[in-house]
Amino acid sequence: MKKNFLFWRPALRAAPLAALAAQSLLLVTFALFCASSFTAQAGDDTQLKQVIIFGRHGVRAPLAPPTTLDNFSAQPYPDFGVATSDLTANGATLETMLGAYYRLWLKQQGVLTGNDPADAAFVYFRVDQGALIVDSAKAFAAGMLPAVRVGLNTYPAQESDPVFDPIGAGVATLDQNLAVAAVMGRLGGNPQSLASAYAPELALARSVLFGYPLGTTPLPATPSGKVDVTAIPITVTAGQPGMPVGLGGLALIYYATDPFVMEYADGMSPANVGWGQLTEAGVSQTLRLDTLVLNLEFRTPYLDRVQSSNLASHVVRSMLQAATGNSMRGALGNPSTKVIVLVAGEANLTGLAGLFKLDWVLPGYQLDDCAPSGVLVFELRQSASTHEYFVRASYVGQTLDQLRNLTPLTLAAPPARAPVFIPGCSESNATFDCPLQKFQALAEQVIDPNSSSPGN
Repeated sequence: MKKNFLFWRPALRAAPLAALAAQSLLLVTFALFCASSFTAQAGDDTQLKQVIIFGRHGVRAPLAPPTTLDNFSAQPYPDFGVATSDLTANGATLETMLGAYYRLWLKQQGVLTGNDPADAAFVYFRVDQGALIVDSAKAFAAGMLPAVRVGLNTYPAQESDPVFDPIGAGVATLDQNLAVAAVMGRLGGNPQSLASAYAPELALARSVLFGYPLGTTPLPATPSGKVDVTAIPITVTAGQPGMPVGLGGLALIYYATDPFVMEYADGMSPANVGWGQLTEAGVSQTLRLDTLVLNLEFRTPYLDRVQSSNLASHVVRSMLQAATGNSMRGALGNPSTKVIVLVAGEANLTGLAGLFKLDWVLPGYQLDDCAPSGVLVFELRQSASTHEYFVRASYVGQTLDQLRNLTPLTLAAPPARAPVFIPGCSESNATFDCPLQKFQALAEQVIDPNSSSPGN
């Protein structure tokens, strides 16, 4: 089933990884047991063997059309110059700049050589559907490998990619009643309590939408003919394609406030960022509402296991395949693939991070916020001294001002980066390295075998 909005990107169904990978893992297991335990070292003696770069799409136009959005605001939303949900011109430029940064970094790490036709054989792109996602991937690829046209692995428009949409592809099945109960359980059975917990953000959103100074008393009335989305009850009901549960007014608030970050990141004049009422700090505060919606929809444990297990399975199998050098069913690329680039929506990225309980924060953003063009990175590294394999995770994204100012990225002036701790796996070094064997065991625990499949 084709998704209606950008929110939906779920999970994987497979026989247990250990059972399928037993023979392939012999070489890795031997190395792990024979090697000394990893301890903090004066320098990093690891070498990058493979990297998985999982990115969100770039800066785009709002998710809802102007005919819908303008019901929520006193003034019309600014024009992004492209159709609803499409990548903007600046968004494409920013994606290419980030891809160019990774070209520099991967050359520094010895993974790419700078000979694009030769390097392309070791790079694999898996891209979800839709013009926004595909255009973002093309722009990123143009920066990473500018001398070649990179092939993008993507499913036909009317089919669901099981990696990004396992429910639509029939790989996973969502129990709607259980989904509602799981979210309601996180909210103490009272979703409207979020209205008080997020009262400052809702007050800010209302003041921006209806054009009055924050703190005005008495509260100005809703303009004639307009809808106050902040007053619509927050509920939890059965969902639809793209959103596993319905959130009542909270979903409409998401659509109404999401354009603010895109206005700022796209470099619009200050008068067009929240109609002149939002600075970078104000934009960041409104992002708390965005991250709340994504957290409930894609980090709720039951929803996460159903929606993100399949994606997680493919990610883990790809690293095991690279470490052993043996082909593994369900892995992306082949044993010689050095760079895997996945491009989808923030829902997929949020879900995969939630499944492994990964957290991050970048300057100017909220906790676990998926920045436009931001990427969750998994590095497969090998110690030169012990030959042991490690997984090193990080979250990388351009700051809001780097986006807004189209700031060139270099190794000396990189995007913001946060090392990510992997609970139940990371060790106590500065980069939170996680032994591959422990990461594989952790994956066995968090991945739902009934919601994943080794097929591609």
